[in-house]
Amino acid sequence: MTVIAGKVKRRGLMFVLSSPSGAGKTTLAARLLKSDQSLRLSVSATTRAPRPGEVDGVDYHFVSEEQFLRMQADGEFLESAKVFGHHYGTPRAKVFHDLEEGRDYLFDIDWQGAQQLDSRARGDVVKVFILPPSREELERRLRARNQDPEDIVLARMAKADAEISHWAEYEYVIVNYDLDESEQMLRAILLAERLRRYRQVGLADLVRGMIREE
Repeated sequence: MTVIAGKVKRRGLMFVLSSPSGAGKTTLAARLLKSDQSLRLSVSATTRAPRPGEVDGVDYHFVSEEQFLRMQADGEFLESAKVFGHHYGTPRAKVFHDLEEGRDYLFDIDWQGAQQLDSRARGDVVKVFILPPSREELERRLRARNQDPEDIVLARMAKADAEISHWAEYEYVIVNYDLDESEQMLRAILLAERLRRYRQVGLADLVRGMIREE
C-alpha cells in the first residue's frame, strides 16, 4: 500500500497525459517514470507490430486483431481506440486492483481514451494535456524524430488540429516550451493530486485516533 508521510493509506490514481504526436508527451512520461518509483506505466494491448526495441508485456501487449476484438467485446478494456489503423486498449482488471492497493498509473493516451476513462472511473482520473509552443515547432519535432516516413508525418500533422481541439476537456494544460520546466509542472500536479483529501482513505482513522473524546 502506498502511503503519505509513512502513515496514511491512499487510493491510487490514473495520471493521464495526452497531446498531439510530437508535443513531447512520450519523453515527459519517460522522465516521470524514471524519477517517481511510485508511478507505473499502463501497458496497453495493441494490434500494431512491435517497433525496434519494444518488448511484449513491457511496452505493449501485442495481440492479433481477432484477439483484441474478442477482449473488447468481453468488456476487458477500460478504454480503447483505433489510431492510424491499429487498435489500442487498457486492460481493466489489473488497474482497478492496483488502485485499491494505492498504486498510481501513468496513461499515455489520446483524447478518446481520456474520455472513456472519465466516464468509467472519473474520481480516479487526473488529465493533463501537453501543447507544443506552436504548429511550426510541432512539425519540426515530428521531423526531427526521424522515425516515421513522410506520409505518416503528414497524417500526424493533419490529425493535430482535431487532437488539440480537445484541450479544454482536461483539468491541466501545459505548454511544453522546455522539457525540464514541463517535467517540474507535471510532478507538482501529481503531488497535489496525491494529497487530495478523498484519496487519503486512511485519514479518517488517523484523525479519530487524535481526537480525545470527553
